[in-house]
Amino acid sequence: MTVEKWNIDPAHSSIEFQVKHMMVSKVKGAFKTFEADVEMDPENLADAKIKFSVDAASVDTRQAQRDGHLKSEDFFNVEKYPHVTFASTEIIPDGDNEYEVKGDLTIRDVTKPVQFHVTYEGSGKDPNTGNMVAGFEGSGKFNRKDFGLNYNAALETGGVLIGDEVKLNIQIEASK
Repeated sequence: MTVEKWNIDPAHSSIEFQVKHMMVSKVKGAFKTFEADVEMDPENLADAKIKFSVDAASVDTRQAQRDGHLKSEDFFNVEKYPHVTFASTEIIPDGDNEYEVKGDLTIRDVTKPVQFHVTYEGSGKDPNTGNMVAGFEGSGKFNRKDFGLNYNAALETGGVLIGDEVKLNIQIEASK
Protein backbone atom coordinates (compact mmCIF):
# COMPACT_ATOMS: atom_id res chain seq x y z
CA MET A 1 0.00 0.00 0.00
CA THR A 2 0.99 3.65 -0.26
CA VAL A 3 0.45 6.65 1.97
CA GLU A 4 -3.06 7.97 1.36
CA LYS A 5 -5.58 10.27 3.05
CA TRP A 6 -7.97 8.49 5.39
CA ASN A 7 -11.11 9.90 7.03
CA ILE A 8 -11.99 9.35 10.68
CA ASP A 9 -15.42 7.80 11.26
CA PRO A 10 -16.72 9.61 14.37
CA ALA A 11 -19.53 7.06 14.81
CA HIS A 12 -16.90 4.33 15.35
CA SER A 13 -14.20 6.39 17.07
CA SER A 14 -13.76 7.87 20.54
CA ILE A 15 -11.43 9.99 22.65
CA GLU A 16 -11.85 9.19 26.33
CA PHE A 17 -9.98 10.29 29.46
CA GLN A 18 -9.80 9.52 33.15
CA VAL A 19 -8.48 11.44 36.14
CA LYS A 20 -8.17 10.43 39.79
CA HIS A 21 -10.90 11.92 42.01
CA MET A 22 -10.49 12.50 45.76
CA MET A 23 -7.48 10.16 45.76
CA VAL A 24 -9.83 7.13 45.81
CA SER A 25 -11.67 6.81 42.50
CA LYS A 26 -11.54 7.89 38.87
CA VAL A 27 -13.71 10.23 36.86
CA LYS A 28 -14.06 9.28 33.22
CA GLY A 29 -15.16 11.42 30.33
CA ALA A 30 -15.01 11.81 26.59
CA PHE A 31 -14.93 14.40 23.87
CA LYS A 32 -17.92 14.05 21.58
CA THR A 33 -16.67 16.23 18.70
CA PHE A 34 -13.30 15.89 17.00
CA GLU A 35 -11.79 15.66 13.55
CA ALA A 36 -8.52 14.43 12.15
CA ASP A 37 -6.32 14.67 9.10
CA VAL A 38 -4.60 11.32 8.61
CA GLU A 39 -2.24 10.36 5.83
CA MET A 40 -1.06 6.78 6.20
CA ASP A 41 -0.34 3.35 4.92
CA PRO A 42 -1.95 1.23 7.67
CA GLU A 43 0.54 -1.57 6.99
CA ASN A 44 3.47 0.78 7.68
CA LEU A 45 2.61 3.65 10.00
CA ALA A 46 6.19 4.90 10.28
CA ASP A 47 5.54 7.44 7.49
CA ALA A 48 2.07 8.49 8.67
CA LYS A 49 1.08 12.07 9.44
CA ILE A 50 -1.65 12.52 12.04
CA LYS A 51 -3.36 15.74 13.16
CA PHE A 52 -6.30 15.88 15.57
CA SER A 53 -8.49 18.82 16.54
CA VAL A 54 -10.85 18.30 19.47
CA ASP A 55 -13.74 20.64 20.29
CA ALA A 56 -12.98 21.32 23.98
CA ALA A 57 -16.61 22.37 24.59
CA SER A 58 -17.73 18.85 23.64
CA VAL A 59 -16.32 17.44 26.91
CA ASP A 60 -18.80 15.02 28.49
CA THR A 61 -18.41 13.41 31.92
CA ARG A 62 -22.12 12.59 32.25
CA GLN A 63 -22.48 15.33 34.87
CA ALA A 64 -23.55 18.77 33.60
CA GLN A 65 -22.15 20.80 36.53
CA ARG A 66 -18.71 19.18 36.21
CA ASP A 67 -18.76 19.63 32.41
CA GLY A 68 -19.54 23.32 32.90
CA HIS A 69 -16.60 23.64 35.29
CA LEU A 70 -14.27 21.87 32.81
CA LYS A 71 -15.30 24.38 30.12
CA SER A 72 -14.58 27.34 32.43
CA GLU A 73 -11.39 29.37 32.93
CA ASP A 74 -10.34 26.91 35.67
CA PHE A 75 -9.74 24.24 33.03
CA PHE A 76 -10.16 24.38 29.24
CA ASN A 77 -11.41 27.98 29.03
CA VAL A 78 -13.32 27.09 25.86
CA GLU A 79 -14.27 30.71 25.14
CA LYS A 80 -10.61 31.62 24.64
CA TYR A 81 -9.19 28.21 23.63
CA PRO A 82 -11.90 26.28 21.77
CA HIS A 83 -9.67 23.44 20.53
CA VAL A 84 -7.25 20.86 21.87
CA THR A 85 -4.88 19.70 19.12
CA PHE A 86 -2.34 16.96 18.50
CA ALA A 87 0.14 16.64 15.64
CA SER A 88 2.40 13.63 15.26
CA THR A 89 6.14 14.28 14.97
CA GLU A 90 7.51 10.72 14.90
CA ILE A 91 6.09 7.21 14.64
CA ILE A 92 8.31 4.37 15.77
CA PRO A 93 7.47 0.69 15.09
CA ASP A 94 7.48 -1.26 18.36
CA GLY A 95 6.70 -4.87 17.44
CA ASP A 96 3.96 -6.45 15.34
CA ASN A 97 1.26 -3.84 14.71
CA GLU A 98 2.54 -1.79 17.68
CA TYR A 99 3.81 1.79 17.45
CA GLU A 100 5.01 4.61 19.67
CA VAL A 101 3.50 7.81 18.31
CA LYS A 102 5.25 10.97 19.46
CA GLY A 103 3.74 14.37 18.89
CA ASP A 104 2.82 17.82 20.12
CA LEU A 105 -0.28 18.23 22.28
CA THR A 106 -1.67 21.75 22.61
CA ILE A 107 -4.10 22.73 25.37
CA ARG A 108 -4.80 26.41 26.23
CA ASP A 109 -2.07 27.51 23.75
CA VAL A 110 0.54 25.47 25.66
CA THR A 111 2.29 22.88 23.49
CA LYS A 112 4.19 19.96 25.02
CA PRO A 113 5.50 16.69 23.63
CA VAL A 114 3.50 13.56 24.47
CA GLN A 115 3.68 9.93 23.46
CA PHE A 116 0.97 7.37 22.72
CA HIS A 117 1.22 3.63 22.40
CA VAL A 118 -0.83 2.67 19.34
CA THR A 119 -1.96 -0.74 18.15
CA TYR A 120 -3.05 -1.28 14.55
CA GLU A 121 -6.11 -3.51 14.93
CA GLY A 122 -6.41 -4.44 11.25
CA SER A 123 -8.23 -3.41 8.11
CA GLY A 124 -10.91 -4.70 5.78
CA LYS A 125 -13.65 -3.76 3.37
CA ASP A 126 -16.82 -2.23 4.84
CA PRO A 127 -19.71 -4.35 3.50
CA ASN A 128 -22.08 -1.35 3.60
CA THR A 129 -19.96 1.20 1.75
CA GLY A 130 -17.31 -0.84 -0.04
CA ASN A 131 -14.64 1.44 1.47
CA MET A 132 -11.49 0.13 3.10
CA VAL A 133 -11.48 0.69 6.87
CA ALA A 134 -8.68 0.43 9.42
CA GLY A 135 -8.85 0.34 13.19
CA PHE A 136 -6.45 1.66 15.82
CA GLU A 137 -6.31 1.80 19.58
CA GLY A 138 -4.08 4.27 21.40
CA SER A 139 -3.28 5.11 24.99
CA GLY A 140 -1.14 7.69 26.71
CA LYS A 141 -0.93 9.99 29.67
CA PHE A 142 0.19 13.49 30.57
CA ASN A 143 0.34 15.85 33.53
CA ARG A 144 -2.53 18.34 33.26
CA LYS A 145 -0.56 21.02 35.11
CA ASP A 146 1.98 21.05 32.26
CA PHE A 147 -0.82 22.69 30.22
CA GLY A 148 -2.00 25.21 32.81
CA LEU A 149 -4.89 23.08 34.07
CA ASN A 150 -4.00 23.87 37.67
CA TYR A 151 -7.33 24.05 39.52
CA ASN A 152 -7.52 21.84 42.60
CA ALA A 153 -8.77 21.75 46.17
CA ALA A 154 -7.22 20.25 49.30
CA LEU A 155 -9.17 17.54 51.09
CA GLU A 156 -9.75 17.55 54.86
CA THR A 157 -8.40 14.00 55.03
CA GLY A 158 -5.26 14.93 53.12
CA GLY A 159 -4.54 14.82 49.44
CA VAL A 160 -6.32 16.71 46.70
CA LEU A 161 -9.64 16.63 44.88
CA ILE A 162 -8.20 16.08 41.38
CA GLY A 163 -5.18 14.04 40.35
CA ASP A 164 -2.54 15.55 38.07
CA GLU A 165 -2.23 12.59 35.67
CA VAL A 166 -4.68 12.40 32.78
CA LYS A 167 -4.94 9.05 31.01
CA LEU A 168 -6.19 9.01 27.43
CA ASN A 169 -7.70 6.13 25.49
CA ILE A 170 -8.34 6.62 21.79
CA GLN A 171 -10.26 4.29 19.47
CA ILE A 172 -10.13 5.15 15.79
CA GLU A 173 -11.83 3.73 12.74
CA ALA A 174 -10.68 5.38 9.54
CA SER A 175 -11.78 4.82 5.96
CA LYS A 176 -10.59 5.66 2.48
